[in-house]
Amino acid sequence: MEEPLCLVQNGADGVLSPNPEALEVLRGIGQPVVVVAIAGPYRTGKSFLMNQLARRRPGFALGHTVQAQTKGIWMWCLPHPRRANTTLVLLDTEGLGDPNKGDSCNDAWIFTLALLLSSTLVYNSIGTIDHQALQHLGLVTALTERVQVHAEDDSDTAAANFVRFFPGFVWAVRDFALQLSQDGRRITEDEYLENALRLQPGSSRVVQEQNELRRCLRDFFPERKCFVMLPPADVEAMTRLEELDEGQLRPGFLRQADAFCRHVWDKVPVKALPGGQKVTGSMLASLAERYVAAIASSGVLCLESAVMALATAENTAAVAAAVAEYKQRMEWELKLPTASQEALGDVHLRCEHCALALFMERAFTHNSHQYQEQLKHELEAAKEEFCRRNEAASVEQCRVLLRELWQDVEQRLDRGEYAVPGGSRRFQERLQELMEEYHRWPGKGVKAAAVLEEFLREREVLARALCAADQQLSEHERERVAGEALAAAAVAAAKEAAEAAEARLEEQQRSFEKHKQDLEEQMQRKLQAMLEEQEHVIAHKQKEQEALLKEGFKEEAEKLKEQIEKLEKEKEEMKKLLRIQTVVNVISSAINLGILGRAAMPVVLRLLRLT
Repeated sequence: MEEPLCLVQNGADGVLSPNPEALEVLRGIGQPVVVVAIAGPYRTGKSFLMNQLARRRPGFALGHTVQAQTKGIWMWCLPHPRRANTTLVLLDTEGLGDPNKGDSCNDAWIFTLALLLSSTLVYNSIGTIDHQALQHLGLVTALTERVQVHAEDDSDTAAANFVRFFPGFVWAVRDFALQLSQDGRRITEDEYLENALRLQPGSSRVVQEQNELRRCLRDFFPERKCFVMLPPADVEAMTRLEELDEGQLRPGFLRQADAFCRHVWDKVPVKALPGGQKVTGSMLASLAERYVAAIASSGVLCLESAVMALATAENTAAVAAAVAEYKQRMEWELKLPTASQEALGDVHLRCEHCALALFMERAFTHNSHQYQEQLKHELEAAKEEFCRRNEAASVEQCRVLLRELWQDVEQRLDRGEYAVPGGSRRFQERLQELMEEYHRWPGKGVKAAAVLEEFLREREVLARALCAADQQLSEHERERVAGEALAAAAVAAAKEAAEAAEARLEEQQRSFEKHKQDLEEQMQRKLQAMLEEQEHVIAHKQKEQEALLKEGFKEEAEKLKEQIEKLEKEKEEMKKLLRIQTVVNVISSAINLGILGRAAMPVVLRLLRLT
């Protein structure tokens, strides 16, 4: 994109709507995306900081008055500066707290959309992290009223699961003029943020509200980072930042902004959904569209519903893409007619393997078994169509060849060479020569015997007529000679058909085993990813529990302990499933390889019970 484009439009009535043009841009991006969104109070330099990330000018529009410039959510898609085959998507959001808007609910939804669409959310504020700065982030505490992970979740359950969906969090403190020190000791920017998020003692309403916000920030965003930055230029130059060259900006700001940019470029991950599913540009478009639609229809976002709907759409598209890949590769590799059914089967298996790999790369793990079954049936149907085309090409090739070989016999018949005593025998001898020549001819394909049988059957009346007219043959010889060639051809055709049927059965079995193996591997990868994700969540909760105990909030720590125990039980169930899946895979492979006999199954069942 040469310039940013509005992704979510904010109408005069406060109604949010996706911009079709921006969605179309995203749908054209098949690469994984790193999505960085910025939010914060209006007129705090958010757009200028995003332009630093883009390293391009002009970019997001900058304003130099007290009037807010950005409306809705604006998007800029650029090649990622550090990672090949990855797109960097920058989202600049409408500022929070614009007095001319007067609609905090609208602010809340824009903030929520930026949070849910991003890999990392940058919160941009001016001055210091103080009471006022935290007040602007009060939107976080109301997230459970607007967002559910599962449709049946209560607010406590939803909050506990947010960490699986929420992005990393970076607080950019702009125009920071203080020294980073505490109790006479220099502290890092991250320590400055963590100190600001410590729970404060006291039971007043204000303290409780502030602590609730701190708890939410600590609980929802385990990956937290802080950057402080000087003003980029002198006061007089701040109104024309867009015109200033880099050399006209303060060196201190440039160093701090460069550290921020390097962190984003090097550390911010590809946008992913629970289970590790990487999000592409087209998937991001679907999420944006579904989130905005949910806001308009019910005022509550159910993340699981949106992901399930996305999974259905993506898996359907993955099946279509895999089938198209299979057909395209078959067209490239297959030279019709093939010499045998096995030759076609070998090409089929190679192309099917590529199609399955493409499907596995694109498919969501959610309900993927259903779509893999659909893919299996569609690939089988596509293969059968290629088999029909292969047979038709073989039939045509063989008929052309037989017509050419028969021309000599036609000419002899026209001259009456076979309408004489002994002519029937000479006809049979010439027919035998024709068949031998036909068998020697290459490139006939899989229907060679069947077409020859059909050819001889069509000429059986002629053969019998010549036999009947030949006075030198006995009655018994007439019957034998007339049907001899046809009988041999019928046997060959039957054998050809049986071999083709057997080859197809073998292909189907090999395809089935490949589908099964891929599904088992995918299930194991999914369980492993879920287990790692669970361990990450538990580690975060344990860290927060330790911090609460150190800060003297035992009751809060006890509540978190209950969450951790529940998560530990879920983890053990995942481990059990993973062990069972591993054992099943090993046993299945051993049986297929003949290492483990069926008689050993009682032992296997005991092993499964032990897991």
